[in-house]
Amino acid sequence: YGADIDGPHDLHAKNIADIERICQGCDTIRFAFITDSQGAYDEMKAAMDVIDRAGNVQFIVHGGDQSDFGITKEFLWTRNIFLSHPLPFVCLLGNHDCLGTGNEAYAKMYGNNDFSFVAGRTKIVCLNTNAIEYDYSEPIPDFDFMEREAIADTTVFDRTIVCMHAAPFSEQFDNNVVKPFNYYITQFPGLLFCMYGHGHH
Repeated sequence: YGADIDGPHDLHAKNIADIERICQGCDTIRFAFITDSQGAYDEMKAAMDVIDRAGNVQFIVHGGDQSDFGITKEFLWTRNIFLSHPLPFVCLLGNHDCLGTGNEAYAKMYGNNDFSFVAGRTKIVCLNTNAIEYDYSEPIPDFDFMEREAIADTTVFDRTIVCMHAAPFSEQFDNNVVKPFNYYITQFPGLLFCMYGHGHH
């Protein structure tokens, strides 16, 4: 639980730049979504091999819970599987990733809990929705972030995909704010769909 990260830090900054470069000018984007891989490292390696063989995937989104207990080595193991493959990737924060010093390890390895990027003409908004893990001490989901993202850079995107770990009505979500959350989601230009993990199905 020391949160000492050897090797690459702040991976989202580099990987998002790579994703935006790869997808620049693309009308169609192709990405893979992996989630809740905690403890399943052999299965994750196999999934990555399948994605590599597909040959048409441009990047990967991990939906959170790359660790089971928030242990730093779990983050390192997952990161190293990703880095052994050529595609850029981003990882959302999962509820298991918040355990122990997981928040600190995640921040060092990837960056902010809430982030977005534009692939082609599609903005992909990645949200921390693990409210219960913060004991409601922080604004999760962060409506200020969502509000800013809905109106920022609208000249470069006209479609939106929203990704989160815990969906509304799950036990991790702050279900007191489901209605405003759903309202804020619909304010994003050209909302295509939302993706989430956590449920293991």
